[in-house]
Amino acid sequence: MTAHFGRRLRKGAATTAVAAAAVAALSASQAPAATGGHRTLPAGRTALDGSDGTTGSSATGDSPYYTDLPPLSSPNPSTSASQSPSIGTPVSVGEAEAGIPATVLDAYKKAEAELATSKPGCNLPWQLLAAIGKVESGQARGGQVDANGTTTSKILGPALDGNGFALIRDTDNGKYDGNSEYDQAVGPMQFIPSTWAWAGRDGNGDGVKDPNNVYDAALAAGHYLCRNNWNLSTDAGLRSAILSYNNSTDYLNTVLSWLEYYRKGTHSVPDGTGTLPSGRSDDGSGANPSPSPSTPATSTPSPSPSKPGDTTSPSPSTPATPTPTPTPTPTDTVAKLADAGTAKLTATAGDAFTKKISTRAQDSAGKGVAKVRIRFTIVGTTDATFAGGEKVAQAVTNASGVAVAPALQAGETTGDFTVRATLLGRTITALDYTASVTPRVADTLARTSTTALTCTPGGEFADQVEVKATYGGAVADKVAATATLIKAADDATENDKGPYFKDADGKTVRTLTGLATDADGLLKLPKPYADDTTGTFLLRITTTGGATLTVELTVAAATDTSSPSPSASADPSPSASPSA
Repeated sequence: MTAHFGRRLRKGAATTAVAAAAVAALSASQAPAATGGHRTLPAGRTALDGSDGTTGSSATGDSPYYTDLPPLSSPNPSTSASQSPSIGTPVSVGEAEAGIPATVLDAYKKAEAELATSKPGCNLPWQLLAAIGKVESGQARGGQVDANGTTTSKILGPALDGNGFALIRDTDNGKYDGNSEYDQAVGPMQFIPSTWAWAGRDGNGDGVKDPNNVYDAALAAGHYLCRNNWNLSTDAGLRSAILSYNNSTDYLNTVLSWLEYYRKGTHSVPDGTGTLPSGRSDDGSGANPSPSPSTPATSTPSPSPSKPGDTTSPSPSTPATPTPTPTPTPTDTVAKLADAGTAKLTATAGDAFTKKISTRAQDSAGKGVAKVRIRFTIVGTTDATFAGGEKVAQAVTNASGVAVAPALQAGETTGDFTVRATLLGRTITALDYTASVTPRVADTLARTSTTALTCTPGGEFADQVEVKATYGGAVADKVAATATLIKAADDATENDKGPYFKDADGKTVRTLTGLATDADGLLKLPKPYADDTTGTFLLRITTTGGATLTVELTVAAATDTSSPSPSASADPSPSASPSA
């Protein structure tokens, strides 16, 4: 799951207690398919077995998952074998932990209702979908979905290139994950494309099977879990279904813990406000491996009090075996995150940032620490992303302790935003970088026609004004502009007579705002009209960046082109001949 967030839920003793509880409840009957950790496929295999999802397949390709566990109110779970397959301990249902974003919760409940009709013997509870959704994507990143249930940006797992994960070469030509070399898990329920090809469903009735839509993904997950005639109200059916989703006992225990938690009570929260998980199975220290069932401590009986006259000394106690000091990991040695020479981060709206963020992890002596993970998170009100459309990215430090973030891509929202660098696996002070998105600009405006713009008083101009904007000779698209009929070349005040435009209500306006050039850099103004004032008038167009063009509009009375009547002869009419 490429998307990742920085709020760490309560862990420590609570985490260990829940994991131990999960193992205790399951130790009597482990599923045959259970394995520890993640699988790496044998050399030469390019995809998981079972294109129909019945043998050896995994919905996620055994991609990483979030390992945060629900909070506890009691560390003493019941381990009665006669209990229902749900596990865990009594919990304190907190506002944050128990809240599920409204649209996401609705998708889970609709999927449960559909499965209750189409596969009633499966007994799918919506809380299981919620548990898997929590573990796979943090409930679609805390409910970052639109009104139709589609995630506002893609949620992608890492490339399944065999480097620490399964090797699954591209099966969808990059249609869903944008990767034409290897597959990646996609969407809020993290389906790999090869599984989505047969398991995908249309859950919101729009005629499209989209793994990025929570209704489609939740329904597909329900059908996936209900295949093979599994009955999820039994221990065996429940475990088999979950392990088929991601073949790891750690994953099984984490999902079962959230299932039990959600069964004890949940509530709806507004979309986009759900809690965001932190620990992840490929974090290193973020993972929560399943501990072996704890063995009750064996205490050595205290020696009996000596009887009167007894001279026997009690046996000396056996010295305790010292606990070996664990070798610190590279992450344990990081004391500070420092900037590693990042240049000023500025880009024009819609453009890629030419500079990248470089962060150095260093120890207490100021020496760089290699092979630790740095997470980069875009925060603030912005539509800027990392390459690929993600708001979160990770990088591993090199031999000098430097991690370089992927290139940033500016959106259309201008202004400053923050990119936060944090160390994965250990809490130290984060490092913030400021990035700026500036408006699109033009430096030249030119008319696309040389036709004179003329009109008679009270009429309308035959031609509209069209201009083309460029910047450095290249097309300047989506550049903001204004157009004003001004009084004079040296007086940019709006004229109160002469040509004018009409607004949507037909009212006279002489200043147009909110204009922008199109993809070809063109801007075509509305048709101008003339009042009864004659003369030559000026229309000034300006853009962001300072490009200016002044256009002349002439209003003149029509010229009379009719032929004049013949004038009377200047010569007098010939007189009568004089009389003889």
